[in-house]
Amino acid sequence: MLSFLRSGPIAPLFECGFRPFFLLTAASAVVALALWAAFFAVGLPLPATPGGPVVWHAHAMLYGFAMASVAGFVLTAIPEFTTTRAIDREPVFALLVLWLAGRLAFAAPSIPGAAIAAMLADTGLLAGLIVLVAPRLWRDPDRRHLSFLWALSALVVTTVGFHVEALAGADPLRWLLLTTGLLMALIVVAMSRISMRIVNAALEEAGETTIEYLARPPRRKLAIFCILLHAAAEFVAPGHPVSGWIALAAGAALLNLLNDWHVGRALLQRWALMLYLVYWFMAAGYAVMGIALLTDAPWVSAGRHLAMIGAMGLAIFAVLNIAGRVHAGFEPDRRIWVPVAITLIAGAALLRAAVGVGPVSAGFALAAASACWITAFGLHLVYHLPILTRARTDGQNGCAGLAED
Repeated sequence: MLSFLRSGPIAPLFECGFRPFFLLTAASAVVALALWAAFFAVGLPLPATPGGPVVWHAHAMLYGFAMASVAGFVLTAIPEFTTTRAIDREPVFALLVLWLAGRLAFAAPSIPGAAIAAMLADTGLLAGLIVLVAPRLWRDPDRRHLSFLWALSALVVTTVGFHVEALAGADPLRWLLLTTGLLMALIVVAMSRISMRIVNAALEEAGETTIEYLARPPRRKLAIFCILLHAAAEFVAPGHPVSGWIALAAGAALLNLLNDWHVGRALLQRWALMLYLVYWFMAAGYAVMGIALLTDAPWVSAGRHLAMIGAMGLAIFAVLNIAGRVHAGFEPDRRIWVPVAITLIAGAALLRAAVGVGPVSAGFALAAASACWITAFGLHLVYHLPILTRARTDGQNGCAGLAED
């Protein structure tokens, strides 16, 4: 019945779970921001979402862009982390249908039953991921990666909460902010796995034989605790000064975590530097939010966008371009477009944060930030569409990493 998944022109797209979802991650990054920019520039109508256009925008970025990347990462990384077989094509396709159904249903709230369909699809995607990976995570002898299971389970709760509140006609933004906190914590968890390989490979490439990078659990756990505590405080009491103090604590914990990264000139290698910048943007975002909440300054949005565009954007871009190439049979890209795209994402974060905190025109900053973001992920699509839609040519199958020399 689903023979097209195993033979035919689109079969290579389902050779591994990251392929369709990483493709949709980049595509949704471009399309969602283009629609948001058009809304500001020419008044393009957006779906009538409870809470207004801001909720639509946040939901599109979190449940379109970010969740597609989470699905692609989980479907590929968990089998690798647990040394289990790759996830079959049919479940990947089912999850893909749920992701697409969620996007279409949420975009058409006036259609009867669309809101419920969106809730079922968004929740079903996360529940499906849990069903697929929970047994692997639990049977792993050391159970070292159960944090992914707890994060996915928490995301199910926030997803249901968002849709229930939206169905009731209330503003569900607080659930999206809680989801953002969970995703920030998930980034820290995932980065600890990725960074060990990337930074130590950079050290080896730089000829550093006396230094080893270690992602130390105490620092990581403290940062995750502070991030989650801030998310909970913001959910319970939005705008309260306590949230400001906790945000400052989260920023400090993230800066403390960066002490593990100070390994010398190896950090100038493009992939190590990109991951390093993720934590800097995250720390800066929480620090700015904390200062704003404690001083009644209008900078909370600036801090939030430093974290979401800078940290989340760079983290997802890193996963797309590292895992998305290695598990497709290609070495990480060394061409000039990569640092250009990294600079554009960082620029988008800074430009968006500048709205409302300086003399920069809000219209110009929003347009420029959108252009930077769209160009960065558009470049990724141009260079990776052929890689994701064709069969491997390195002699390896499925999700296998690069063959050892």
